[in-house]
Amino acid sequence: MRFLRPFIFGIILAAAFFYFTTYRGATLHAPSWISRPQHVEITEAAGSESFDAEEQNNITVYRKNIASVVNITSRVMTFDFFYGLVPNEGQGSGFVIDKEGHILTNYHVIADARQVEVTLHDRKKYKATIVGTDKSHDLAIVQIKAPNLQPMTLGDSTNLQVGQKVYAIGNPFGLAGTLTRGIVSSIRQVQEPDGLVIDEAIQTDAAINPGNSGGPLLNWHGEVIGINTMIASSVGQSAGIGFAIPINTAKAVVNDLVTLGRVRRPALGVRTIPIDPEIADELSLAADYGLLIVQAVPGGSADRAGLHGGTERAYLGNTPIMIGGDLIVAIDGEKIESQQNLAQMMNKHRAGDTVKVTIFRGKKRLEVPVVLGEARDQV
Repeated sequence: MRFLRPFIFGIILAAAFFYFTTYRGATLHAPSWISRPQHVEITEAAGSESFDAEEQNNITVYRKNIASVVNITSRVMTFDFFYGLVPNEGQGSGFVIDKEGHILTNYHVIADARQVEVTLHDRKKYKATIVGTDKSHDLAIVQIKAPNLQPMTLGDSTNLQVGQKVYAIGNPFGLAGTLTRGIVSSIRQVQEPDGLVIDEAIQTDAAINPGNSGGPLLNWHGEVIGINTMIASSVGQSAGIGFAIPINTAKAVVNDLVTLGRVRRPALGVRTIPIDPEIADELSLAADYGLLIVQAVPGGSADRAGLHGGTERAYLGNTPIMIGGDLIVAIDGEKIESQQNLAQMMNKHRAGDTVKVTIFRGKKRLEVPVVLGEARDQV
């Protein structure tokens, strides 16, 4: 019995400790001001608060367009470490442009795809066919067969202003139907990771992330002004610098993409050298800028319009050139100072368009109408 006393005493101490810490702790240590009423009274809003003008516009733009924005899943086959074929999936966005089921997106969203699937906002899925691609502008058209499609309204990207409000709708990280808002941060030329140059790209701080590619950038009216295409980020997600292709670039080629499956890239049909004040002075030209026509490609657009190439051999440094040709200084009233300016002007047109080319022939200023040919047929 003497040996059981310490054991019994220990059990009593443990039970007392358990009781006071478990059942009495809250009572012993609770502040005196704590109350436990039978009913809790809270303050509630009198009614649903109305939206201010800005919020209402956000809601209107979203509701007007969300049914037209789609999720695009592309499946490509790649090789694994053991050179076996492995299917990979990529995701992007796109938007409906007509009731025939044509959807505009980025070329890189569907590049090399073996299979393309489109998911509408109502979560219905459709197999899509690639109708046309334009790699040089990072644009593509796919088509689905679905009822009651709602086309988006394509706006005008000509006179965008830094500071104006814009909205992006897409599927960032696969999160369908996401709206973000921002402003036009800048209009600038940018280069995509694959080397593609986008002229007059729309820079925006509206959050754009992987999965937004191919989705619409909208103005406050809910009209498409750009196609979201890339971000500038060191971490692979939005850092407040996103870029969109101007919608006018797409509008210039969408008819060719749908009807031909490719773009009839326009060309003036000339070989030129850029002119600066030093060269202009040396050659006694009528202007100290522009593009001097070295050759009008035989049978090409410029040749058919009567533009003249060089007739006299000369040297520019150690490079032989032909001088004496017409000097191009403007097209459709826009100053042409470099071959990049000429390329930008061609991007605004398509084969078959007529442009007004301003030249100097000697000291005489002329305006010559030229019907643009197709780039694959001429330089």
